[in-house]
Amino acid sequence: MFSYRHAFHAGNHADVLKHTVLIATVQYLTEKDAALTVVDTHAGAGLYRLDGDYARTSGESGHGLLQLAAAPADAAPLAPALQAYLDLVRSFNKGATLKVYPGSPFIIQHLLRAHDRLKLFELHPSDGRSLAGNVAQLDAGRQVAVLPEDGFEGWRKFLPPPARRALLLCDPSYEMKSDYGKVLNLAVEGLKRFPTGTYAVWYPIIPRPEAHDLPRRLKTMAQKAGKSWLHATLTVKSSKIITSATGEEKRPGLPASGMFLINPPHTLKAALAPALPQLVERLGQDRHATFTLESGG
Repeated sequence: MFSYRHAFHAGNHADVLKHTVLIATVQYLTEKDAALTVVDTHAGAGLYRLDGDYARTSGESGHGLLQLAAAPADAAPLAPALQAYLDLVRSFNKGATLKVYPGSPFIIQHLLRAHDRLKLFELHPSDGRSLAGNVAQLDAGRQVAVLPEDGFEGWRKFLPPPARRALLLCDPSYEMKSDYGKVLNLAVEGLKRFPTGTYAVWYPIIPRPEAHDLPRRLKTMAQKAGKSWLHATLTVKSSKIITSATGEEKRPGLPASGMFLINPPHTLKAALAPALPQLVERLGQDRHATFTLESGG
């Protein structure tokens, strides 16, 4: 149950997509004066070393953040949403070399105001301890709460929030097939408890029926509830298993991921429209690289 460690995947193409969307969303939601509550159901460790053993073992950031940041000087300017993402990540690093990657908790906290609140759930023992230690360094006081609980259950205690403004981010590992159903159930119950909240779901696009059913079911649910929605995906390579001349099978790693939002900012689609084609251009690994962007409601 606790085998997944995001440290192996920090800064990969899925993080680039997720955090670009997250930054644009939080920036919009903090434009209003009223306090915002953000709930992160699967927070991870919060901060990751890109030069550490985990990240070097996988090398995934080299095909994600680091590749995006290494564009030649004569390359076309990045879309504003991607530039905001790079600028924020760079703010956690000294000098030009990117060695530290902020996970969702630190990205969110960086953008929040003093009267906003951040609730972080992390059940993994090691990551939970790391998260608590990293957050303690912020000296953020009551603004940030770290809870060593199951985010699929604990979120209920914070929605609806006192100021009636909230963002819930749900991005489990999906190592267990039951996570897909739990995500959908959370979204359904969340809308019943707090219909005006913004709900953001990250998911991997892999050869598994549940992965392809999830966005379709979220879309149907949002439409039936009369809520606006946005669905963005990024594919960087083929998902097919490669067989070598010796008959050895090589799995391609995560080929694609998606973000599905209910009650998204009305500005988000326009922000992502120029960003997603650039991600395909800069992070695509083969001719199967592509993106989708659709919305409704």
